[in-house]
Amino acid sequence: MVELEKEVLPLPPRYRFRDLLLGDWQTDDRVQVEFYVNENTFKERLKLFFIKNQRSSLRVRMFNFALKVLSCLLYIVRVLLDNPQQERQDWKLIIWVDRPLPLWALQVLVAFISFSETMLLVYLSYKGNVWEQVLRVPFILEMISAVPFMITVILPSFRNLFIPVFLNCWLAKHALENMINDLHRAIQRTHSAMFNQVVILISTLVCLMFTCICGIQHLERAGNNLTLFDSLYFCVVTFSTVGFGDVTPQIWPSQLLVVIMIFVALIVLPIQFEQLAFLWMERQKSGGNYSRYRAQTEKHVVLCVSCLKIDLLMDFLNEFFAHPRLQDYYVVILCPAEMDVQVRRVLHVPLWAQRVIYLQGSALKDQDLMRAKMDDAEACFILSNRFEVDRIAADHQTILRAWAVKDFAPNCPLYVQILKPENKFHVKFADHVVCEEEFKYAMLALNCVCPGTSTLITLLIHSSRGQEGGACSPDQWHRTYRRCSANEVHHIRLEESKFFGEYQGKSFTFASFHAHKKYGVCLIGVRRLDTTNILLNPGPCHIMGASDICFYINISKEENSAFVRGHREPAWGGGVGGNGRGVHQSIYHGLTRLPVHSIIASMGTVAIDLQDSSDSSPEGQTLSLPVMGDSAEERRHSIAPVLELVDGVSHPTFDLLGDQSEDEGGEEGKEDSDRDESAHWWGRHCEWVKGYPLNSPYIGSSPALCHLLQEKMPFCCLRMDKACHHIPFEDARSYGFKNKLIIVSAESAGNGLYNFIVPLRAYYRPRKELNPIVLLLESIPEADFLEAICWFPMVFYTVGSIDNLDSLLRCGVTFADTMVVVDKESSMIAEEDYMADAKTIVNVQTLFRLFPALSIITELTHPANMRFMQFKVKDHYSLALSKLEKKEREKGSNLVFMFRLPFAAGKVFSVSMLDTLLYQSFVKDYMISITRLLLGLDSMPGSGFLCAMRITEDDLWIRTYGRLYQKLCSSTGDIPIGIYRTEAHKLPVSESQVSITVEDYEDTREPREPLLSRAGVHRNSTSSEPISSSSSHCSDHPLLRRKSMQWARRLSRKGGRGSSGAKGGPGSAAERISQQRLTLFRRSERQELNALVRTRMKHLGLSPTGFNGMTDQGNRLSYILINPSPDTRLELHDVVYLIRPDPLSVVPNQGGSRKCSAGRGAESHRFDSQDSTHL
Repeated sequence: MVELEKEVLPLPPRYRFRDLLLGDWQTDDRVQVEFYVNENTFKERLKLFFIKNQRSSLRVRMFNFALKVLSCLLYIVRVLLDNPQQERQDWKLIIWVDRPLPLWALQVLVAFISFSETMLLVYLSYKGNVWEQVLRVPFILEMISAVPFMITVILPSFRNLFIPVFLNCWLAKHALENMINDLHRAIQRTHSAMFNQVVILISTLVCLMFTCICGIQHLERAGNNLTLFDSLYFCVVTFSTVGFGDVTPQIWPSQLLVVIMIFVALIVLPIQFEQLAFLWMERQKSGGNYSRYRAQTEKHVVLCVSCLKIDLLMDFLNEFFAHPRLQDYYVVILCPAEMDVQVRRVLHVPLWAQRVIYLQGSALKDQDLMRAKMDDAEACFILSNRFEVDRIAADHQTILRAWAVKDFAPNCPLYVQILKPENKFHVKFADHVVCEEEFKYAMLALNCVCPGTSTLITLLIHSSRGQEGGACSPDQWHRTYRRCSANEVHHIRLEESKFFGEYQGKSFTFASFHAHKKYGVCLIGVRRLDTTNILLNPGPCHIMGASDICFYINISKEENSAFVRGHREPAWGGGVGGNGRGVHQSIYHGLTRLPVHSIIASMGTVAIDLQDSSDSSPEGQTLSLPVMGDSAEERRHSIAPVLELVDGVSHPTFDLLGDQSEDEGGEEGKEDSDRDESAHWWGRHCEWVKGYPLNSPYIGSSPALCHLLQEKMPFCCLRMDKACHHIPFEDARSYGFKNKLIIVSAESAGNGLYNFIVPLRAYYRPRKELNPIVLLLESIPEADFLEAICWFPMVFYTVGSIDNLDSLLRCGVTFADTMVVVDKESSMIAEEDYMADAKTIVNVQTLFRLFPALSIITELTHPANMRFMQFKVKDHYSLALSKLEKKEREKGSNLVFMFRLPFAAGKVFSVSMLDTLLYQSFVKDYMISITRLLLGLDSMPGSGFLCAMRITEDDLWIRTYGRLYQKLCSSTGDIPIGIYRTEAHKLPVSESQVSITVEDYEDTREPREPLLSRAGVHRNSTSSEPISSSSSHCSDHPLLRRKSMQWARRLSRKGGRGSSGAKGGPGSAAERISQQRLTLFRRSERQELNALVRTRMKHLGLSPTGFNGMTDQGNRLSYILINPSPDTRLELHDVVYLIRPDPLSVVPNQGGSRKCSAGRGAESHRFDSQDSTHL
């Protein structure tokens, strides 16, 4: 032990303390490990240079190819220099040739280099089996063409020995194939296999021809002594199967070679052609590539879809190429599925064949994105497959595609379509996102309070020239509807605009009214230069600036319009009174073709006192109607002018918050009295507040100020058809609602259904006009969804199905005003195309028959199925509309279904109509934002909202749309954008009046004057199409037919006896009997359906009181006029679409406004109440 201690040497003094602190005093036993030492060997380094490295291997292949081509050229030179002299057949000429010494030296050098390279590659490729390397065809050919030259160096006597150097052409072909493969790897580009196969085929043909030419020429040295050109001529004539026979081989070796070469060609060439044809077919399926040169010199967009249907393709192409500046764009479709027959047929049409390129591939593969040149694309549209069984899985695929495109091409603008709102936040990085369920439910909700909203939005987001239906249509509503449907939303900077440039420094309402009166354009919104928020109708307080972006509705944008003026345009300088009386003689000759309207002519007999608007006294600035006297002669309606500026204006109608407070204050007394009656079931939940919903069912929903309950409703109270210890009621009648119900039939309570409730509970809707909402669901909703809706007032749910009458009665269908039928996700997939809507259409038709007074809004999967809504077999008018739709389809119209009565009235909607919103955003990047504001999905401070007002008899004194425009702008600040018009239409006698079960036996050609005259009574209906008592097929009921025939026989006997002495004769009696019999049959059918409903209501314990199933809406049609001309006559029961200013926006001089409101007349209060009415 002592010896061991003596052997340990002490540490140096100057390192001891520091090393103890740093821990370095111990011996360092770490070992450095080197990795990949096997690659440092000489063989591995050579293998890396000749084989593994892409660029160096490519250089070696190119050198080898050049070497083989050089050897073939040297052989041709040797043949050209050779001139054998013979008098008879000499076989020695085949073995020995004349080879000059310099040529021999070059050939030996080339052979030595080629032999060395071949042996080096064999050594590097050796893996333990030498025969695998030796028996390869390239190695054998190399030995045949190179080793003899090495022998001639040792044995000079063999220098003139014939060596088949021309076989190096096959080695050159092999080197060319390897070179192409290395070229693809080196430059990271994937050329199609079609290009490789074509190169191989061409090189095979060249090698066969070259081998045959050289072989025949050499063998014929002992015969005809053919030249190289003669041999070429013979081979071309032989292989082309022409066979002139002027040049032929004379000796048997050359003849045998020709036979061998023909057999080789018959075996090799068909194989090559077969591979080429297979690759051509595969390329036709995959679509090939979009060349880099085209991508750099031309503009293109990429459409990524998982499944391409013909309807989706045509909607995209028609909408995308409808814009003039997109005519030179190319569309590259990237789809993983094979192109179906219909799509292939369409893409072969010359119109699309030069514009559309179909590529079969996946967006998740960089190779396919490179084929589509995604990094050079102007935009990428990624669409979800709405026909997928699992819609959530379809969204997941869309999200991955969006991520893959963003990773590959970060600068490429993305336009993404998503199905479920809960998946929207995953693609928030995209430039534009359209969530299908968000827009769908919001549009269906607004359809309940603003009729025809779905059609209004659809027409605005579709590009059209207003040429559908033809200008010579016999129906006036066709021509008017067609012309107004061409209106779209456009934008322009104010300082660059002819429409709005003269209104710089004026109020928004002043600019909107005068621009519509003068040019026929409807200014709906603006955007400041320093912000990205669009404001719809910011109100009269907004002053137009030179840098403002103006958004307006017109048939064409201003850049495509022409102006012709009669005289110099008056300036708007100074006061309004100075130039307000000047008559504008301007005529607008753009695409709108509007008539001439001057200020005086357009206002008719309206008294316009423009000087009073510039008066400084408060009385002179009052925009209200004058106080009427007692005498009827003194009563005269007038419309106040629209003020240029509202700063300092004291006017009651500008106090938009005052209307809200007045509305709520006026209801306080009624609410107090009603509160005592409803306290026994409503309890503490009768207190309403305005605020933002506390719980949202998904991430990414826009906050919206709504009517909310002060305390949330218990989950048990949300179910209407079951009583709980809080509420003992089990049906809608027991609740005693003042307003009619809105029923929504859906398969399940998805998160998108939340967007149906929010627009109907928006803060700007008066509390007294809110309709109870009942959700008819096939399954009990989850707790998360109930937690989101329990804060909204008068929102309930029931469990049932639309095809069950008991479920409909329990949810209160007899007390409902509107029923929304949402398309079921589980039925979107059908074995046969367009059969996905079969169940929905039949169920809705049953609802029409059972409840004819109910307004039903239906969502369909396929727009083509609109023709089956309210279907009538022998209705001549419907048949005429069907023929019109076919003509529009042949013309390639964007809206072939626009003249279908259910669509024109806004009673049917398909979510595929929203696809064009995403396509149009490529040109108009503001369209999604404007649509969201109109639908209430977004709420910007200071931005208005969409509502509607109904024209009553007291409003007909306004007479024209232009006068209404002025009245609204000068009073409430509203901007009208269109009219929803319902008018009576006398359809021909058809199955809409007579059931087919009787029509088979009786003559139905008699006129139905009582029925048509009765149709005029219901003029206030806004339904799209009358639902007659027997508008569709009824079942051939034997009891019903037997009773009908018994009544008919009884009436015929009475009529026969009573008419024996009448002057009318037997003919008039027969007609009277026939009419009475058909009337009784029609009544009996209606009575049977009513009896069925009443019986089920009694069976369920529901009171049938109040159920009126005899309502006959008559023959009516409804349609929408977007931005009609100022001289359009207003009709009774017209519904005018309005964009109302934000009630929470800043209102100047509220105190003065309230003072002036006390002095208004009774008529003024009546019109203002009409203006603030929300449907």
